[in-house]
Amino acid sequence: MTIVSVWCRHKGDNIIGAGEGLPWKIPSDTKRFRNLTEGQIKVMGCRTYLGMPQKVLLGRKVMVLDASGKCEVFDKENHTVVSDINKLKDYPEDLYISGGASVYAAFFTNPDLRPDVVVDCVYGGEISVEAKEFIDVSVSVKALEQYYFKLPQQFELDGVVTSIWLKKGDFVEQSVVKRILQYMETEGK
Repeated sequence: MTIVSVWCRHKGDNIIGAGEGLPWKIPSDTKRFRNLTEGQIKVMGCRTYLGMPQKVLLGRKVMVLDASGKCEVFDKENHTVVSDINKLKDYPEDLYISGGASVYAAFFTNPDLRPDVVVDCVYGGEISVEAKEFIDVSVSVKALEQYYFKLPQQFELDGVVTSIWLKKGDFVEQSVVKRILQYMETEGK
């Protein structure tokens, strides 16, 4: 199993969300997320899950982390509620961590579940300041800087600079890294 984390954060303050949505609108970032996670099992918290358009998730494999186990899923055939993150330690398939901030933190602070690969998209533009509640991944970024190394390639599209980080000291499945790099090299072309 390979664990991959995918996020888009704001440069300087690590904001990934504002209330129930994103504090920016970048269609290419949404497309990147969709394409990188296509055909993969996505892991997200209940709030993130409920905030995504159903049409985006229908027919896609999703694990919804919810400690209470009470999150209601709308695609019972493909979506599963997981109440204990530790049950994912020996999961046989690749997992793509897709938010929110508390889910990222739960993976990044658990040495047994720390992602193997991080697709770190950083947006340097303006954000909507109208939101009352900003959500950031600073805890996860701190772990990223401590436990990972950044590949030298960087990819820029529509004000978003994407870097790929690999976990230090562990074998990372090369086919996963290759697939991500191949997509990033041809994105937007």
